[in-house]
Amino acid sequence: MAQNFTADQILASLDEEQRQVATSQSGPLCVLAGAGTGKTRAITHRIAYGVQAGIMSPQNTLALTFTSRAAGEMRTRLRDLGVSGVQARTFHAAALRQLTFFWPSAVGSQMPAIIQNKSALIAKTLSRSDSTDRALLRDLASEIEWSKVSQIAHDDYVSAATAAKRALIGPFDLSQFAAIYADYDEIKSESGNIDFEDVLLLTVGILNERDDIARQVQAQYSKFIVDEYQDVSPLQQRLLDLWLGDRRELCVVGDASQTIYTFAGATPAFLLGFATRYPDCQTVRLVRDYRSTPEVVDLANRLLLNAPGKVELISIADSGPKPKFMEYQDEVGEATDVAQQIGQLVTGGVALSEIAILYRTNSQSAAFEESLSELAIPYQVRGGDRFFERVEVKGALRLLRGAAVATPDGEVRVEVMNVLESTGWSLSNPPPGGGAVRSRWESLAALVALFDELIVATPRLTLRAFVDELEERRSAQHAPTLDGVTLATLHSAKGLEWDAVFIVGLSEGLMPISMANSDEAINEERRLLYVGITRARRHLVFTWSLARTPGGRSNRVASRFLDSLRHKVVKASATSTRGPARGPATCRICKRPLSTSSERKIGRCANCPGGADVAVLDQLRAWRTLTAQASNAPAYTVFTDATLQAMAELRPSTLDELAKIAGVGPIKLTRYGNELLELLY
Repeated sequence: MAQNFTADQILASLDEEQRQVATSQSGPLCVLAGAGTGKTRAITHRIAYGVQAGIMSPQNTLALTFTSRAAGEMRTRLRDLGVSGVQARTFHAAALRQLTFFWPSAVGSQMPAIIQNKSALIAKTLSRSDSTDRALLRDLASEIEWSKVSQIAHDDYVSAATAAKRALIGPFDLSQFAAIYADYDEIKSESGNIDFEDVLLLTVGILNERDDIARQVQAQYSKFIVDEYQDVSPLQQRLLDLWLGDRRELCVVGDASQTIYTFAGATPAFLLGFATRYPDCQTVRLVRDYRSTPEVVDLANRLLLNAPGKVELISIADSGPKPKFMEYQDEVGEATDVAQQIGQLVTGGVALSEIAILYRTNSQSAAFEESLSELAIPYQVRGGDRFFERVEVKGALRLLRGAAVATPDGEVRVEVMNVLESTGWSLSNPPPGGGAVRSRWESLAALVALFDELIVATPRLTLRAFVDELEERRSAQHAPTLDGVTLATLHSAKGLEWDAVFIVGLSEGLMPISMANSDEAINEERRLLYVGITRARRHLVFTWSLARTPGGRSNRVASRFLDSLRHKVVKASATSTRGPARGPATCRICKRPLSTSSERKIGRCANCPGGADVAVLDQLRAWRTLTAQASNAPAYTVFTDATLQAMAELRPSTLDELAKIAGVGPIKLTRYGNELLELLY
């Protein structure tokens, strides 16, 4: 049972600025709250204090958030403070509740059903050849959503999208999309349905047209609190204005530095312009960062040095390790070393659940999923499907499985490429834009890269064996992970925090993303990195690579955003942090550059003879099978074929020598090292 607190007890645990928020109970209030400064604590204590002091009625208070998770957290905190009855909801949930209640009297019929997915209706507006591309349909749906929350009608789309510098979607120019947008709404209306954005639009329409309903809603709620106010869209602000009427009992909380959803219609203009709209408003700045060390906070402050509306943070936490900046020759080396560093953190006592790898796009997760799997480090993917659960990957696997049955012989790589190209994908023609279309291309390109790596260790790899390997990896990633490293996009990391954060892939073209083609888009990318930095409590590592693949051209450069942050860059080797960079790894036999991670693990080109003892290799594989069966795990998570091949060829005789083989991290060295040495000699 929740404890009942007096008003004074509620204030006792707050700092000076938080207490000012809690006790400012009348008139407009703007809270500019930096990352880690306890904004949720401040506003929940404000509500609790107002209720306990008899100033605020729970039933007449509406607290608005942007996610169901945040609304649930707010309700839980209020219950813990002895307060119940406050409506803590998302904008959509609050609007839907009102729309459902008032629809019969306002419209006189049954409320239409809400479609859960726009893709089917959008597909009806397209030709049959276009409508099968799910990624394209998702991108079109996202643009329709942006148009609606920005209150842009079909006829106004071209001019508005041009002014906003919206990217083209697939093969469609702006006027073609405007036609698709109009056709979508027409088909939707004919089917008698509404979509998610219509919930807000229709609620606005009813409140605008029916003064009696507007007065009834305004009588229900007299106090409003809006969290994450920098993320409101023009449509949400319009709805908020109708809820308020001519009253001024509004508290908004936000941080312009964390505006990262303008592509979806969010704008910080309402937060930054609040004092202009309400000249007599109170403004409170929460600046004490209780989350991050001074070292982390210093970088966050420097990144947004002259940003409008920036809150200069002051760390209250103890000092911690200096953030690290790591440069790698290629993505394989980057992913491998990040996994090794995570293993070292875990050995040092950092919990797996307190470690995160953050990246710009979902497609970047595959290399880190593989590197963590090779070291038997559990992980979970947030904010996107796990690699083998993505629609395009599952579809490709289904087609490859069929091809393996139909054409068991033949040039395997050619068959793989033929299957993937039959879906309309082309390795040589990546789409120029971003969104789901580019993510789909990256996912299928990763399948080709995986095949190229496997063929090095197993030159006679068949299509059937390749499919079996993919199935095994997919099956392993279905296993529930209750405690593991978090892999997440920077967008999906907002609102979360960890002891250790690795922000990876920080090269130009990825951060900022290549389609950020305006000053405002670049500034949003900078704010996105700021969000990533402020997720870290103690350990913070920035990484980037000079080439995409091992042995590839080193034509990448570090993100411009790092220029004001880094004091010293560690140029790591391709596969470890031991010693300075040595340049592209070369074959130990012919001295040519190695082009795949499998070649790097073995230390030679695929065509050069390795000299492995076949009997030893068979022993290693048999041992791996038994070890995997004992732990109910797929064999590759113990060691990959390439790592076993390297052991059989290099024949390490000590633990130190064994540790130098790629794929043998500190965790596996401790777990399997002595057993392996006995097998090798």
